[in-house]
Amino acid sequence: MFATVLTEAQIERLHAASLCILKRVGVLVPHPEMLCRLESAGARVDHAGQRAYLGEELVMGALGQAGRQFTLYGRDLANTARFGQGQRNYNTSAGQAMWVDRIGGPRRYASLDDVAAATRAANSLDSINLVGAMADPQEVPVRVRCLEVLATQLRNTTKPMHFWFHDRPSARFAVEMLIALRGDAERAAAYPLCYPLLEPISPLRFPHHGIDLLFETSRLGLPVAVGPMAQMGLSAPATVAGTMAQENAEVLAGICLVQLVRPGVPVCYGGICHAFDMRTTQLIFAGPEQAIFSVAMTQMGRHYGLPVYANAGLTDAKCPDAQAGLEAGITLVLAAAAGADVFGHMGICGVDQAASLDLLMLQDEIIRYVESTLRELDFSDDALGLDVLEALGPGGTLIDTPHTAAHFRKELWMPGLLDRRFFQAWQDAGAQDTAERCRLRKEQCLLAAPPEPLPADLAATLDEIVAAARRELL
Repeated sequence: MFATVLTEAQIERLHAASLCILKRVGVLVPHPEMLCRLESAGARVDHAGQRAYLGEELVMGALGQAGRQFTLYGRDLANTARFGQGQRNYNTSAGQAMWVDRIGGPRRYASLDDVAAATRAANSLDSINLVGAMADPQEVPVRVRCLEVLATQLRNTTKPMHFWFHDRPSARFAVEMLIALRGDAERAAAYPLCYPLLEPISPLRFPHHGIDLLFETSRLGLPVAVGPMAQMGLSAPATVAGTMAQENAEVLAGICLVQLVRPGVPVCYGGICHAFDMRTTQLIFAGPEQAIFSVAMTQMGRHYGLPVYANAGLTDAKCPDAQAGLEAGITLVLAAAAGADVFGHMGICGVDQAASLDLLMLQDEIIRYVESTLRELDFSDDALGLDVLEALGPGGTLIDTPHTAAHFRKELWMPGLLDRRFFQAWQDAGAQDTAERCRLRKEQCLLAAPPEPLPADLAATLDEIVAAARRELL
């Protein structure tokens, strides 16, 4: 049983409204080759205006073609992220322009060193199975930035990656790096490391580079996440229902584009719309509307039989305080209970305002808490403990029984950050608050043993590919 907010009738109404938007309003597609493919597939196309109007037959045909399951593999193939297979996956942010070293301190521009540190930290956290760079290194030229990031991440994690491709020319080199990692193109396709994100620009526009780079990633048949960030009241209607109808239309249009590049490519449904705060003129990461969006859009993705990406577990707070715990905890547990497949981007300080490893430590604890909440319970005769109670009788204690010794470690969740000590013990230990415990946990993660280094020949090959990209693209 999954958490829901939409009835079946409401799901059908949103679907019908989205089809109406795509047929009557259409989408802006600034990519001549894709416009031609859309026209050949039955869309009505205004080439001069770069606008395509998508009918129900085209949309439903694309949905029918899209792959519904896929697995990402780390440098160590034992580390996986499975989509559409009942696994919940958690990723750190793919990259923020700003970085916070000390909570409450100033921000600075992120660097490639931050990519390495964030990747190593996430690699040490068991809850994170999709490792993002968290930093968008501003000292590296934009045209080769994603390649430097990819090489740095590969050196610092053995897990699958959450990675942002930039454009088609750099994607060509990134694909070569993925092939080098696996040894050949066939294995790179069989064991994908990451997936590109096709992010429509709300309302109802697609970026040229976002479409164009798919022609490179499709060489390996990489899965594609389609995730617009429609903002209620700013780039989408100022209602929850209207925002969801537009967001769903944008995702469906993106699926059409993906399938026209390469039919059968697996797709992840990114229902990651947000509300917009009219008082602060700031996108909202974690208000009650986000909890509704996370559950409802997960229902829409599941309605189509697709794995779902939810922007849940985030916070508008800039420090690991009560607000951060409330917002991240409520949105994450609801989205997870709704059946979404992947949640992120963990480690963001506020609303895309910076990256913070301190906040990542809090989110790691929240993920562990939520995962324990959603665990499968044991109702065996042994778990019910009737024999133990019969032997004990009324009164007494069970703390010293073999049954307790055999079961408490797997039945009781143990926190890593949350405090449960007696008052005096907490005070004697320095009366640390959550923010301080997050800071100390961060320092431990940064001191954790690095992953197994890349083989020397692979490291040299990656350096050669990045060097070649710099010569050609710069």
